[in-house]
Amino acid sequence: MNADRLPDADELPDAGTPRSRAEELLAAPFAWDLSPSRRLHHKEVLMQRIDRDTAPAPSTPAPATAAPHRRRLPRPALLLPAASAVLAGALALTLTGGGHGSAPATGAATTTAPANGATVTLDRIAAAAMETDATPVKDSQFVYVRSLVRDNTGTFDGPVRLGAAHQREVWSSQNPRPVARTGWIRETGKDAVMPGQVIPVESAGPVPVGVDRPTYKWLAALPTDPDDLLRLLQARTRVTEGESRDQAVFEAVGELLRSTIMPPANASALYKAVERIPGVTVIPDAVDAAGRHGIGITRVDPSSATRSEWIFDRHTLAYLGSRSYLKDRARGVTTDTLFGVDAVLQRAVTDRHGEAPAKPKAHGHPAG
Repeated sequence: MNADRLPDADELPDAGTPRSRAEELLAAPFAWDLSPSRRLHHKEVLMQRIDRDTAPAPSTPAPATAAPHRRRLPRPALLLPAASAVLAGALALTLTGGGHGSAPATGAATTTAPANGATVTLDRIAAAAMETDATPVKDSQFVYVRSLVRDNTGTFDGPVRLGAAHQREVWSSQNPRPVARTGWIRETGKDAVMPGQVIPVESAGPVPVGVDRPTYKWLAALPTDPDDLLRLLQARTRVTEGESRDQAVFEAVGELLRSTIMPPANASALYKAVERIPGVTVIPDAVDAAGRHGIGITRVDPSSATRSEWIFDRHTLAYLGSRSYLKDRARGVTTDTLFGVDAVLQRAVTDRHGEAPAKPKAHGHPAG
């Protein structure tokens, strides 16, 4: 590991560091009772306001290569509390200078693979996923995911600034009935939100299992035929204004990879379904938040202001983590601005929320 590597979770600072302004705002009392659809509505209103504020004046037409597009928030990894989700949306975008200036280095350019490059890579990942083991998760248990994350902590009207790497733990409820409390979250380390606190993730109304709240049993019930699975995802994935259905499905699959434990056959089918989404390409070298190099899978959508990469271990083809970019149309896709990166360090099953299982001896997790 070189000198500028990101710290491992065991090296993270403790929660005694001073809070940022964003953390102070989030610590104030507020209601966490918005439904997922209302959170999405508030994000859309925010994005529309951003578009109005940043659109070219009528007398100055935009260049043909920089036509205005809807700014779309990355699909959240879980249903965050209302105030947190709105503030995180504000901090997730940069509105001046295309995210440059004091922004961190953006990494390698997007490389479009040959026509069959992504298919071959995803076939290999699907085969590896089929060979892994997954212990079924009971309805009364929680899927536990521990990650190392770096989020944008820049100001709303300033450039992107990646915060310190910190640990995030999520306990996702497996209750098959619609529930308002869908899970729990705890962050620790510098730039963590409400460091050290186990915070409930709630909605105003009951949320059924599905694409937005995937449980192990729901995933196990999905079709394993890739064409049938893709049709199901296309039918059940919400598409926001200005977003193509293909991109919405790609982003939804990315969330499933980050936040779940799934049966091998379903994981394999999921990767084969992604093969059928047009525009999916390979990144020869991608790095997760823990500094692990791997193969990246990405998709560039003309209607989206963001781009996501999924990162897989070169040898085991295990899912490692993801990176999120703001696409810089003024300078071309080779200078996309990195505004978020994570690394999945552990997946496990627990009987109670807040319960942390023993840490594994080595990083990584079987693909899917």
